[in-house]
Amino acid sequence: MKFRTLKRHVRESFKSLSRNNWMTFASVSAVTVTLLLIGVFFVIMMNLNQLADNIENDVEIKVVADPAADQEAVQKLLKKVKETPGVEEVVHSTRDQELEKMIDSFGDELALYKQSNPLGDALYIKAADPKETAKIAKKIGTYDYTYDVEYGEGKVEKLFNVLKVGRNVGLVLILALLFTAMFLISNTIRLTIVARRTEIEIMKLVGATNSFVRIPFMLEGVWLGIFGAILPMILVTVAYSQLYTVWEARLQNELFHLLNPMPFLLQLNGLLLFIAVFIGVWGSFMSVRKFLKV
Repeated sequence: MKFRTLKRHVRESFKSLSRNNWMTFASVSAVTVTLLLIGVFFVIMMNLNQLADNIENDVEIKVVADPAADQEAVQKLLKKVKETPGVEEVVHSTRDQELEKMIDSFGDELALYKQSNPLGDALYIKAADPKETAKIAKKIGTYDYTYDVEYGEGKVEKLFNVLKVGRNVGLVLILALLFTAMFLISNTIRLTIVARRTEIEIMKLVGATNSFVRIPFMLEGVWLGIFGAILPMILVTVAYSQLYTVWEARLQNELFHLLNPMPFLLQLNGLLLFIAVFIGVWGSFMSVRKFLKV
């Protein structure tokens, strides 16, 4: 396509938007409202996914070595645990350190046990894949010099099942919202083009090619998408930035932290813009096609 022809199509697309200002307003409004809903829902779902990841990553296995085992035996156990497939991190806590933790938690009365410490060394283990926690714990439980293995048996499996269901439900809702957005926006654009079907028929009768007729309408779809995405992008960016500032200031030491605005907002705004432009072009393309058969 020649640059002069493309320039003409761009100019005509803007003229058409201004001539059909009420339909343009309706289309832009539909894009704005729908994208605002999508943006808010994406913010909620992505942060819930972040919470789920934090909960999963917080799951660990505590292995208590046999209190009768000497340091050489404990080191052998430590080495074997580190070599276990799926183990990402192992932190060794001596029996004296374990006793200090108990004293801090339950009071100085336990300090009497410093003379004869009944505890064993402990290994705190994180799995590379949190979902493999139970499998790894059961395997380590068979090793020599292992006295006890704690990982929240029964509760961990239920937790992971709940998180899996939550993620799947969120994915279904996102897809449903996207399809709803495509339906609403494309139908609004279709109404705009239906109102101008006579214009399309005249252009075809005087010899205009399908691409010559279609391109200005597709460009209109691009502009409608861009104009409709501007307000949701601004509102989501401002609201989330304010929420992040307030939330992080009040909950600095909590498990749940919001996603950092950068690059999250940049990625989200790029996604909203892409969705808006794609639906605008797709809606225009599909709507014009039925009027090209003259």
